[in-house]
Amino acid sequence: MANVMNQFTFTSRQKNVLFSFMGLGLLCLILTWFSDDELHTRFWSNFLHNATFFTGLSFVSLFVITAFTTAWAGWYVGMKRIWEANMQFILVGLALMLVIIVGFWGHFHHLYHWSDEAEVAKDAVMKGKSSFLNKNWYTFGTLLIVGMWFLFAYNIRKISLDEDVNGKGQADNFKHHRKLRVWSAIFMPLAGFSSAAIIWQWVMSVDAHWYSTLFAWYSGVSWFVSMIALTILTLIYLKSLGYFEHITADHMHDLGKFLFAFSIFWTYMWFSQYMLIWYANVGEETVYFKERLLNYKPLFFGNLLINFILPFLVLMRNDNKRKFGPLTFASVMVFLGHWLDFFLMIKPGVRHTAMEALGHHHSGHNGSLPFEMGFTMPGLLELGTMLGFLAFYLFITLRSLSKAALFPKNDPYAEEATHHHVWPYV
Repeated sequence: MANVMNQFTFTSRQKNVLFSFMGLGLLCLILTWFSDDELHTRFWSNFLHNATFFTGLSFVSLFVITAFTTAWAGWYVGMKRIWEANMQFILVGLALMLVIIVGFWGHFHHLYHWSDEAEVAKDAVMKGKSSFLNKNWYTFGTLLIVGMWFLFAYNIRKISLDEDVNGKGQADNFKHHRKLRVWSAIFMPLAGFSSAAIIWQWVMSVDAHWYSTLFAWYSGVSWFVSMIALTILTLIYLKSLGYFEHITADHMHDLGKFLFAFSIFWTYMWFSQYMLIWYANVGEETVYFKERLLNYKPLFFGNLLINFILPFLVLMRNDNKRKFGPLTFASVMVFLGHWLDFFLMIKPGVRHTAMEALGHHHSGHNGSLPFEMGFTMPGLLELGTMLGFLAFYLFITLRSLSKAALFPKNDPYAEEATHHHVWPYV
């Protein structure tokens, strides 16, 4: 495919903008540290929130490539270099989570109730879960699982880039593509089990007394929708610079359909966890929702408004999935909305654990808590920290993107991807 803009140039201006936002994020973390309680709960919870969120986006990028490769899909090939670049953040995510790990081994934070062995010994529920919720499992599970993700990401990208140099498209008789298919087929079941385990450890266990058989699905879908939203925004930005000319309205239409469909699927998960668990009235499950309904109601229902109602109304009209304006609006809202979703998953449990460690107790009627910026709602420090992490994520993505051709000309599905067409009313 002839394309004079097939090589992305990562300009100094773009780097400086991203460095500025990374500096903002670092400044917000520093300000959070010095304005925090004695356990630095807000600082550590902000770090955990963004580390898990952005690491999840890179993991889902890897998962999507392997899923489409296994499914013999061809339409995505023209944009797969973005996802290959995204998944390079996995190694950075591992380093970020190692900071959390060092934190609880060194007793620098109280993010997880189960990390205090003295408390576990007095708590029958946590004692029963201690074979999984413990420092060793968290540490070596993170190293093993995220390390395994990076191993697959590294080899899949290596094969893909080698295909650009040594592949011959259809004449190559699918040599490289067969290797990609083998790596992809092996990774998919591993990804399914490992992502659930890691979500239970990193996110779900901040509420150590709670459980849900849907939580891994729910969190994984939240990662997926956020990744699709960020992919749309990245493509729109790069197309405005003249790159990715081979990505047409039909490709954007398909991405818009993923954003629309999986926003609805996320809502099904939300409904299943909330309404059906609440209806069953199982104490070990409803305690999670009681806390969020009592003390975080604007966020709880705002979550549904931003992540379901807004994208549903915007993208329900079919041609809006092909227009940059509606796609940009929906993608920004969905990305921010699912960042808020992870905020709501993490903050209440961390706040409760910190209050117990500090000797505080629920006050007010029926256990209600006073408003506290950074916990009841995200404040400017949280937004600034998120922008810093986002800039770091985009820096890794754009740097990786600049090291390879944007269009993999020797991919056997290159021709199919170039001539991808969507029936206008599908």
